[in-house]
Amino acid sequence: MAQAKQKKIWVTLTGLPLTIELEWPFHRSTSGADFWVLHGDIRLEGSDGLHAPMAVNLSATVREVMASLEPKDAEAPVINALRKEVDKRQVEFLKSGKLKPVAFSSRHYDFKRQKWVFGKASDDEIATFVERKVYWGTKLSTEYLVPSTESADGGGGDGGGKQVPNRGAVPVRNDNDSLQAGQAAHRVWIADPTDAQYLQTTPAHLLEVAGRLVAGDGLVRMEGEWAEATPGLMGQAERFEAAMRMAVEELEKKHAFERG
Repeated sequence: MAQAKQKKIWVTLTGLPLTIELEWPFHRSTSGADFWVLHGDIRLEGSDGLHAPMAVNLSATVREVMASLEPKDAEAPVINALRKEVDKRQVEFLKSGKLKPVAFSSRHYDFKRQKWVFGKASDDEIATFVERKVYWGTKLSTEYLVPSTESADGGGGDGGGKQVPNRGAVPVRNDNDSLQAGQAAHRVWIADPTDAQYLQTTPAHLLEVAGRLVAGDGLVRMEGEWAEATPGLMGQAERFEAAMRMAVEELEKKHAFERG
Protein backbone atom coordinates (compact mmCIF):
# COMPACT_ATOMS: atom_id res chain seq x y z
CA MET A 1 0.00 0.00 0.00
CA ALA A 2 1.29 3.46 -0.86
CA GLN A 3 2.02 5.79 2.01
CA ALA A 4 0.75 9.33 2.18
CA LYS A 5 3.25 12.09 1.81
CA GLN A 6 2.25 14.58 4.46
CA LYS A 7 2.45 18.31 3.96
CA LYS A 8 3.27 19.81 7.33
CA ILE A 9 1.20 22.94 7.85
CA TRP A 10 2.58 25.28 10.50
CA VAL A 11 -0.01 27.92 11.38
CA THR A 12 1.11 31.20 12.96
CA LEU A 13 -0.70 33.17 15.66
CA THR A 14 -1.37 35.83 13.04
CA GLY A 15 -3.28 33.28 10.96
CA LEU A 16 -0.81 32.39 8.20
CA PRO A 17 -0.50 28.76 7.00
CA LEU A 18 3.15 27.94 6.30
CA THR A 19 5.23 25.04 5.10
CA ILE A 20 8.86 25.10 6.19
CA GLU A 21 11.59 23.19 4.38
CA LEU A 22 14.87 22.85 6.28
CA GLU A 23 18.08 21.68 4.61
CA TRP A 24 19.64 19.60 7.37
CA PRO A 25 22.21 19.46 8.85
CA PHE A 26 23.46 22.62 10.53
CA HIS A 27 26.98 23.52 9.38
CA ARG A 28 29.58 25.86 10.81
CA SER A 29 29.65 29.33 9.34
CA THR A 30 32.25 29.71 6.60
CA SER A 31 32.68 33.40 7.44
CA GLY A 32 34.78 32.64 10.49
CA ALA A 33 32.08 33.72 12.95
CA ASP A 34 31.25 31.45 15.86
CA PHE A 35 27.80 30.22 14.82
CA TRP A 36 26.12 27.40 12.94
CA VAL A 37 23.92 27.84 9.87
CA LEU A 38 20.84 26.00 8.60
CA HIS A 39 19.29 27.00 5.28
CA GLY A 40 15.59 26.71 4.64
CA ASP A 41 12.58 28.10 2.86
CA ILE A 42 9.27 29.30 4.31
CA ARG A 43 6.35 29.01 1.90
CA LEU A 44 3.09 30.85 2.37
CA GLU A 45 0.47 28.27 1.52
CA GLY A 46 -2.69 29.43 -0.18
CA SER A 47 -0.72 32.15 -1.99
CA ASP A 48 0.54 32.41 -5.54
CA GLY A 49 3.97 30.93 -4.87
CA LEU A 50 5.13 33.41 -2.22
CA HIS A 51 8.08 32.27 -0.12
CA ALA A 52 11.03 33.47 1.95
CA PRO A 53 14.45 31.75 1.78
CA MET A 54 16.14 31.72 5.19
CA ALA A 55 19.54 31.18 6.77
CA VAL A 56 19.05 30.31 10.45
CA ASN A 57 22.11 31.45 12.39
CA LEU A 58 22.47 29.50 15.64
CA SER A 59 24.58 31.28 18.24
CA ALA A 60 27.29 29.52 20.25
CA THR A 61 25.41 30.36 23.46
CA VAL A 62 22.29 28.51 22.34
CA ARG A 63 24.35 25.66 20.90
CA GLU A 64 25.60 24.95 24.43
CA VAL A 65 22.11 24.31 25.79
CA MET A 66 20.94 22.06 22.95
CA ALA A 67 21.20 18.30 23.31
CA SER A 68 22.28 18.08 19.67
CA LEU A 69 21.87 19.80 16.30
CA GLU A 70 19.95 16.84 14.91
CA PRO A 71 16.33 17.36 13.80
CA LYS A 72 14.98 15.39 16.77
CA ASP A 73 16.36 18.05 19.14
CA ALA A 74 16.58 21.15 16.96
CA GLU A 75 13.63 21.09 14.56
CA ALA A 76 10.91 22.26 16.96
CA PRO A 77 12.69 25.37 18.32
CA VAL A 78 13.93 26.30 14.83
CA ILE A 79 10.42 26.09 13.38
CA ASN A 80 9.02 28.09 16.27
CA ALA A 81 11.75 30.73 16.01
CA LEU A 82 10.83 31.13 12.33
CA ARG A 83 7.13 31.36 13.15
CA LYS A 84 7.87 34.10 15.68
CA GLU A 85 9.83 36.01 13.01
CA VAL A 86 6.72 35.84 10.83
CA ASP A 87 4.52 36.93 13.75
CA LYS A 88 6.80 39.94 14.27
CA ARG A 89 6.61 40.80 10.56
CA GLN A 90 10.35 40.31 10.12
CA VAL A 91 9.80 38.03 7.10
CA GLU A 92 8.85 39.24 3.63
CA PHE A 93 7.21 36.76 1.27
CA LEU A 94 8.03 37.24 -2.41
CA LYS A 95 7.90 35.15 -5.57
CA SER A 96 11.68 35.34 -5.83
CA GLY A 97 12.91 36.11 -2.37
CA LYS A 98 16.42 37.04 -1.25
CA LEU A 99 18.09 34.86 1.39
CA LYS A 100 17.45 36.44 4.80
CA PRO A 101 19.57 35.67 7.87
CA VAL A 102 17.54 34.84 10.99
CA ALA A 103 19.24 35.00 14.38
CA PHE A 104 18.44 31.89 16.45
CA SER A 105 19.71 33.33 19.70
CA SER A 106 19.28 33.22 23.46
CA ARG A 107 16.23 35.52 23.33
CA HIS A 108 14.18 32.37 22.74
CA TYR A 109 15.66 30.49 25.71
CA ASP A 110 15.02 30.95 29.44
CA PHE A 111 18.29 29.91 31.08
CA LYS A 112 16.82 30.15 34.58
CA ARG A 113 14.00 27.70 33.84
CA GLN A 114 15.98 25.87 31.15
CA LYS A 115 13.22 25.93 28.56
CA TRP A 116 12.35 27.50 25.22
CA VAL A 117 10.08 30.53 25.40
CA PHE A 118 8.17 31.92 22.44
CA GLY A 119 5.43 33.82 24.27
CA LYS A 120 2.58 32.37 26.31
CA ALA A 121 -0.76 32.25 24.51
CA SER A 122 -4.08 32.71 26.30
CA ASP A 123 -6.79 30.07 26.06
CA ASP A 124 -8.72 32.26 23.61
CA GLU A 125 -5.61 32.58 21.42
CA ILE A 126 -5.09 28.82 21.60
CA ALA A 127 -8.71 28.20 20.59
CA THR A 128 -8.35 30.51 17.58
CA PHE A 129 -5.04 28.83 16.72
CA VAL A 130 -6.70 25.38 16.83
CA GLU A 131 -9.56 26.55 14.61
CA ARG A 132 -7.11 27.91 12.05
CA LYS A 133 -4.89 24.85 12.23
CA VAL A 134 -7.81 22.48 11.60
CA TYR A 135 -9.22 24.67 8.83
CA TRP A 136 -5.93 25.02 6.95
CA GLY A 137 -4.87 21.45 7.65
CA THR A 138 -8.13 20.25 6.16
CA LYS A 139 -8.11 22.60 3.17
CA LEU A 140 -4.47 22.03 2.28
CA SER A 141 -4.27 18.31 2.96
CA THR A 142 -2.34 16.70 0.12
CA GLU A 143 -3.49 14.25 -2.49
CA TYR A 144 -2.04 10.83 -1.93
CA LEU A 145 -1.39 7.72 -3.95
CA VAL A 146 -3.05 4.35 -3.66
CA PRO A 147 -2.30 1.31 -5.82
CA SER A 148 -4.54 1.36 -8.87
CA THR A 149 -6.74 -1.63 -9.58
CA GLU A 150 -6.86 -0.63 -13.23
CA SER A 151 -4.26 -1.17 -15.91
CA ALA A 152 -2.74 1.70 -17.86
CA ASP A 153 -5.24 1.18 -20.69
CA GLY A 154 -8.19 1.42 -18.29
CA GLY A 155 -8.90 -2.29 -18.12
CA GLY A 156 -8.52 -4.72 -15.23
CA GLY A 157 -5.29 -6.16 -13.97
CA ASP A 158 -2.34 -4.75 -12.10
CA GLY A 159 -1.42 -2.20 -14.76
CA GLY A 160 2.24 -2.74 -14.07
CA GLY A 161 1.88 -1.34 -10.56
CA LYS A 162 0.58 2.01 -11.78
CA GLN A 163 -0.53 4.39 -9.02
CA VAL A 164 -3.16 7.04 -9.35
CA PRO A 165 -4.05 10.00 -7.15
CA ASN A 166 -6.71 9.36 -4.55
CA ARG A 167 -8.45 12.63 -3.80
CA GLY A 168 -9.75 11.57 -0.41
CA ALA A 169 -8.06 13.19 2.56
CA VAL A 170 -5.68 11.70 5.08
CA PRO A 171 -4.83 12.70 8.63
CA VAL A 172 -2.64 15.78 8.73
CA ARG A 173 0.02 15.29 11.37
CA ASN A 174 3.00 17.52 12.02
CA ASP A 175 5.45 14.83 12.91
CA ASN A 176 7.63 12.53 10.82
CA ASP A 177 5.42 9.44 10.95
CA SER A 178 4.03 8.20 7.66
CA LEU A 179 0.34 7.40 7.49
CA GLN A 180 -1.19 4.66 5.41
CA ALA A 181 -3.27 5.95 2.52
CA GLY A 182 -6.98 5.82 3.13
CA GLN A 183 -6.59 5.59 6.93
CA ALA A 184 -9.03 8.35 7.82
CA ALA A 185 -10.65 11.51 6.54
CA HIS A 186 -9.45 15.06 7.24
CA ARG A 187 -8.07 14.62 10.73
CA VAL A 188 -5.54 17.02 12.20
CA TRP A 189 -3.19 16.23 15.07
CA ILE A 190 -3.80 18.65 17.93
CA ALA A 191 -1.38 17.38 20.59
CA ASP A 192 1.70 18.45 18.64
CA PRO A 193 4.62 19.15 21.03
CA THR A 194 6.05 21.68 18.55
CA ASP A 195 2.81 23.70 18.64
CA ALA A 196 2.71 23.38 22.44
CA GLN A 197 6.24 24.82 22.62
CA TYR A 198 5.30 27.66 20.24
CA LEU A 199 2.27 28.57 22.37
CA GLN A 200 4.17 27.98 25.63
CA THR A 201 1.76 25.37 26.89
CA THR A 202 1.50 21.56 26.95
CA PRO A 203 0.01 19.07 24.48
CA ALA A 204 -2.52 18.12 27.17
CA HIS A 205 -3.66 21.73 27.49
CA LEU A 206 -3.97 22.05 23.72
CA LEU A 207 -6.34 19.07 23.78
CA GLU A 208 -8.26 20.47 26.76
CA VAL A 209 -8.81 23.84 25.06
CA ALA A 210 -9.68 22.20 21.74
CA GLY A 211 -12.28 20.02 23.45
CA ARG A 212 -13.72 22.71 25.72
CA LEU A 213 -13.78 25.78 23.48
CA VAL A 214 -13.59 24.61 19.87
CA ALA A 215 -15.46 21.30 19.97
CA GLY A 216 -17.87 22.89 22.45
CA ASP A 217 -18.86 25.39 19.76
CA GLY A 218 -19.48 22.56 17.30
CA LEU A 219 -16.54 23.50 15.04
CA VAL A 220 -14.52 20.29 15.37
CA ARG A 221 -15.08 16.72 16.45
CA MET A 222 -12.39 15.36 18.76
CA GLU A 223 -11.18 11.77 18.82
CA GLY A 224 -8.24 11.24 21.12
CA GLU A 225 -5.43 13.58 19.99
CA TRP A 226 -7.11 14.25 16.64
CA ALA A 227 -9.64 16.81 15.45
CA GLU A 228 -11.91 16.63 12.43
CA ALA A 229 -13.44 19.78 10.96
CA THR A 230 -17.21 20.04 10.95
CA PRO A 231 -19.20 21.74 8.18
CA GLY A 232 -19.65 24.57 10.68
CA LEU A 233 -15.90 25.23 10.72
CA MET A 234 -15.38 24.88 6.97
CA GLY A 235 -18.40 27.12 6.41
CA GLN A 236 -16.44 29.93 8.07
CA ALA A 237 -13.78 29.88 5.36
CA GLU A 238 -14.02 33.63 4.76
CA ARG A 239 -13.08 34.31 8.40
CA PHE A 240 -9.85 32.33 8.08
CA GLU A 241 -9.06 33.60 4.59
CA ALA A 242 -9.65 37.18 5.71
CA ALA A 243 -7.28 36.73 8.67
CA MET A 244 -4.64 35.48 6.27
CA ARG A 245 -5.16 38.40 3.88
CA MET A 246 -4.96 40.90 6.72
CA ALA A 247 -1.74 39.37 8.06
CA VAL A 248 -0.18 39.42 4.58
CA GLU A 249 -1.24 43.04 4.06
CA GLU A 250 0.34 44.05 7.38
CA LEU A 251 3.57 42.32 6.36
CA GLU A 252 3.60 44.02 2.97
CA LYS A 253 2.89 47.46 4.46
CA LYS A 254 5.71 47.10 6.96
CA HIS A 255 8.29 46.08 4.37
CA ALA A 256 7.10 48.69 1.86
CA PHE A 257 7.57 51.36 4.53
CA GLU A 258 11.09 50.09 5.29
CA ARG A 259 12.02 50.23 1.60
CA GLY A 260 10.77 53.81 1.48
